[in-house]
Amino acid sequence: MRILMAGASGFLGTRLVDRLTADGHQVTRLVRRPPRTPDERQWNPSAAQLDPAVVAAADAVVNLAGAGVGDKRWNDDYKKLIRSSRVDTTTTLAIAIAGLPAADRPTVLLNSSAVGWYGNTGDRAVEEDSPAGEGFLADVCRVWEAATRPAEDAGVRVVRLRTGLPLHRDGGLLKPQLLPFKLGIAGKLGSGRQWLPWISMRDWLDAARFLLDRDDIGGPVNVVGPAPVTNAEFTKELARQLHRPAIMPIPALALKVALGGFAQEALTSTRVLPAVLTKANFHYTHPDLASALHAALTE
Repeated sequence: MRILMAGASGFLGTRLVDRLTADGHQVTRLVRRPPRTPDERQWNPSAAQLDPAVVAAADAVVNLAGAGVGDKRWNDDYKKLIRSSRVDTTTTLAIAIAGLPAADRPTVLLNSSAVGWYGNTGDRAVEEDSPAGEGFLADVCRVWEAATRPAEDAGVRVVRLRTGLPLHRDGGLLKPQLLPFKLGIAGKLGSGRQWLPWISMRDWLDAARFLLDRDDIGGPVNVVGPAPVTNAEFTKELARQLHRPAIMPIPALALKVALGGFAQEALTSTRVLPAVLTKANFHYTHPDLASALHAALTE
């Protein structure tokens, strides 16, 4: 396939580009600066600028763009960036797709979203048909997903990837925890009772590839592992695999001082199940946390 990708330089995007090109697909990357290589095309989503011919040349569009949620301490400006970097890119792509003649439109838009859609679910398990929750990230996910509608209304298959927490030593949930764990100064966050919807990097990449091909699947898809765990269980397993103690819990108050507005999200409990992937018989290479963490730390 000829695949047009936004967010190709990010934590997930770089790995997905490698996977798709290894599978023989041609990936064209959208960049905001002048192109430096033949596989790059310039766009400006903040101004809704994208050459329709670039979209018409693609069989599929993948949008993983968005400022990192945990990359910086939240303030009003960064919260605006978190929202605009997702909504502007999605809106620009969806409108560009919808504006093409039907014969020129890509067949699928694979658009990133997040399990933040569900807000704080406590101990209640949720699936794709569960309503949006409350809170900043839930509100962002609501408008983010709504921005795909022009493409969907034009008859294009749209898959909304409600991604959990991909595990890899070089980024995401795992990277910032490795040094404190190795130093023996880590522990559960707050009470530790909050649920974490993890997924191995291999399974996330496999799921994205799977969903590009499955023309019978559209709408929201929870891209998470089949067995969510609590933060306390995650902490215990990571400590076991690193052969380090994890006996210094981080109080909720300390998190709020260190992380500001993001602290509340870090303490949110989101017990998410991958109902769509399960029904579609998606095969998990790492169906449990132990194997997923082992892969994240060694591969």
